[in-house]
Amino acid sequence: MRTWGPLTAVSLGTFMLLLDVTIVVVALPDMARALGASLSDLQWVIDGYALALAALLLGVGAAADVLGRRRLNVAGTVLFAVASLGCGLASDAELLVAARAAQGLGAAAMFATTLPLIAAAYQGRDRSVALGVWGAVSGASAALGPIVGGLLTAGPGWRWIFFVNLPVSVASVWLTLRVVPESKGPAGRRVDWAGTAAFACFAGAGTYGVLHGGTGGWTSSLTTAAFAVSALSLLCFVLVERRVTHPLLDLRLLRKPAFTGVLLGAIGYNAAAFGVIPYLSIWLQTVLGMSAVRGSLVLLPLAATSFVVAAVGGRLLHGVAPRLVIGGGLLLIGAGGLCMAVLDAGSSWPALLPGLTLAGIGTGLVAPGLAGAALAAVPPENSGMAGGAVNTFRQLGYAVGVALFGTVLTSRMADSLGHDAAHTVAGGGAPALRGTVSEHSVRAAFAAGLNGASLAAGVAGLVAGALVLVMVRTSRQRPPVTGAGDARRKEQAHVCTPRTDSVEITPPKLTQA
Repeated sequence: MRTWGPLTAVSLGTFMLLLDVTIVVVALPDMARALGASLSDLQWVIDGYALALAALLLGVGAAADVLGRRRLNVAGTVLFAVASLGCGLASDAELLVAARAAQGLGAAAMFATTLPLIAAAYQGRDRSVALGVWGAVSGASAALGPIVGGLLTAGPGWRWIFFVNLPVSVASVWLTLRVVPESKGPAGRRVDWAGTAAFACFAGAGTYGVLHGGTGGWTSSLTTAAFAVSALSLLCFVLVERRVTHPLLDLRLLRKPAFTGVLLGAIGYNAAAFGVIPYLSIWLQTVLGMSAVRGSLVLLPLAATSFVVAAVGGRLLHGVAPRLVIGGGLLLIGAGGLCMAVLDAGSSWPALLPGLTLAGIGTGLVAPGLAGAALAAVPPENSGMAGGAVNTFRQLGYAVGVALFGTVLTSRMADSLGHDAAHTVAGGGAPALRGTVSEHSVRAAFAAGLNGASLAAGVAGLVAGALVLVMVRTSRQRPPVTGAGDARRKEQAHVCTPRTDSVEITPPKLTQA
């Protein structure tokens, strides 16, 4: 327990919070029927959580350095549990979206503290092993979300995808308080609340603009205003970060092509791999008539191949440059998206299997290596900031992907069904249109919409992969560390920063502390 306890506690919370990113996708049709939710409501059920997680991750991480990482992790887990209860008890879509946003705030506190807590609990080779296990858990959790969600939705009901978080949260809090040591950042650090607020406004307004552009029109006053607020917020964020003593993101790091390439890869990864999954789930259940369990099992190739590749890929790919592993994985994810853009009115679930399998292989390659590549691209003293930035951009990519690909989907469907019918069908309301629109027309329109969304996701994956291959080029030699007082920093640089010329996940074999 003394050795595995901290890793188990941290991994348990990480698995739960990342599982909730995608666990709702199979339950969307049931939510729509129970709450009378529209397509926009369903998109916000997904994006409310992902955006809160992405927008607040860096700011909450800085607060944890001041207040105590274990303390904030426990507080975040408690908030996550209370918000999960609120999600399960929600009586309408608005309450569900609000509770999901609160869940995202709790998840940000949990996620921002995971890597620092691991770093404080383990040293040397044990730390490398722990980081590898954590990477495998985080990579598999999002892919497993639809499977777990399908089983719970078909069993006790969709509300239990939230209720199940309660006992897991209790176990996580108990274990964290018992075995995880408290740690803080350097004394004298202040939290950049202005930067946090500016980044949250940038992410939220931009995503709202994409969602509203698909329903109210790209030239409408509300859409234009949302994008204007997003752009102004981004400008404010840049100005704030250039002036504060302790920025959320040191903008000088963006001058490093390798680090910027990893961030672009992180956005493209979550968008391309998972952004179309909610709409595939709606198609499988409301158009093809599958149950939640059968619909989730169709997505099993993505989860299974991701888990297997993440578990064994590190040893097999030892010595391969990170840019090749991550870039190649993104290209496979992009190819998987293109392979799924082949549907027609007569297509069924087997048409998705090749694309899902390719995307799963790519996911298994990319997920464990992203954080390591980011750490390798920056000085050791910026490792916490780099890890937080990668996780932030991953969740932001998912939120934007869901919004953007949903807009592409409904735009293609509207060409044959009309605007209102397209949004009804995309939101899970295909059965309600029977008698007014032929089943063949619905199937053909939804297939065309999914083809457009999958094509967009495929292009996003290919572009992200190409950018990583071109930009992520790190030196094989580390900068020298001199001075007697820097001996500890040298050791931390060695154990915290993965090799820059290889990606490796060490098998879980921790030595006794």
